[in-house]
Amino acid sequence: MRLYDTADRQVRPVTPGATAKMYVCGITPYDATHLGHAATYLTFDLINRLWRDAGHDVHYVQNVTDVDDPLFERAARDGVDWRDLGTSEIELFREDMTALQVLPPRDYIGAIESVEEVVELVQKLVAAGVAYQVDDAEFPDIYFRTDATEQFGYESGYDRATMEKLFAERGGDPDRAGKRDTIDALLWRAERPDEPSWQAPFGAGRPGWHIECAAIALNRIGTEFDVQGGGSDLIYPHHEYSAAHAEAITGTRRFARHYVHAGLIGLDGEKMSKSKGNLVLVSKLRRSGVDPAAIRLGLLAGHYRQDRMWTDEVLTDAQTRLARWRDAAALTSGPSAADTVVRLRQHLADDLDTPKALDAIDNWATQALTYGGADPAAPALVRDAVDALLGVTL
Repeated sequence: MRLYDTADRQVRPVTPGATAKMYVCGITPYDATHLGHAATYLTFDLINRLWRDAGHDVHYVQNVTDVDDPLFERAARDGVDWRDLGTSEIELFREDMTALQVLPPRDYIGAIESVEEVVELVQKLVAAGVAYQVDDAEFPDIYFRTDATEQFGYESGYDRATMEKLFAERGGDPDRAGKRDTIDALLWRAERPDEPSWQAPFGAGRPGWHIECAAIALNRIGTEFDVQGGGSDLIYPHHEYSAAHAEAITGTRRFARHYVHAGLIGLDGEKMSKSKGNLVLVSKLRRSGVDPAAIRLGLLAGHYRQDRMWTDEVLTDAQTRLARWRDAAALTSGPSAADTVVRLRQHLADDLDTPKALDAIDNWATQALTYGGADPAAPALVRDAVDALLGVTL
């Protein structure tokens, strides 16, 4: 398998050992799963499936940020306990993933249950001199030094101006008094009124965002694992800093061997976002009677790295494709499918080229429905391959 690596800016081979290791950043559970989430997790589900098809054991780790400001804000708005909100949204997310036939991670770890791991890692970073506590008697937050590793910035490749812009837009606090650098990242947020907190040797508080993923990954799959993944909006600051936190304490050159990022999903020509109120929710589509397999095919119709739009036409095309595939797979015989399965594997192994992979099945289905075939094993072979590799049940 060859995948585009964000850090190296090129497609190159992925070379796992007997156990392939992957960490993918999970949701902040303050709202239901939308198609942007789904597209991301489908991307890494394909990688998981390809590894398994090739005979690898897969150690897949995913976090859930169940302690964070958006969760508290939504809970306060709706008049519910933030823990209850998080629990209900996590349950809905897992239901959506199951419906979409996304294989679950081996380890699914919440921020709450990893607090002790974060505390230990923050202690090590402070002791190593790569983190510091701001001089603030009331809120002595702890920050990571951006200059802690020589290679900082290699993963995103962004210049300083871009980093400053995205840091401010994506949860950073550049104006925090007492920071040595405006883009130093928060490791530990000191206790505030009306916020949850946990005891630590350096003072009560709660984890920052990036350190959570660093601690969870380090304690389960170590460093230099095969793939770190997420949406392209996580390239910076989240993945840049989580990698730097781990590299600063372990001395390794790269947190992950491959940094893989999925494109974003828009709706009818506009970026899909909560602020615009134009999210398409997986659960809402399911409740309206849309087959999850059609949702999956609609998202796989575009290349995973491309930002792309979800439209009524995308869904209609996916539903039509699904119906044709099922009609062809239900035949008692068909044209030989061995070459089709070979092409399916080849296209997916080539940086997850799902448009070509779907075309390969389209071509077989067209031949089967138009001309028939004499191979009684072909329909079952196609059904098994599409199920195993694409996660679509025919």
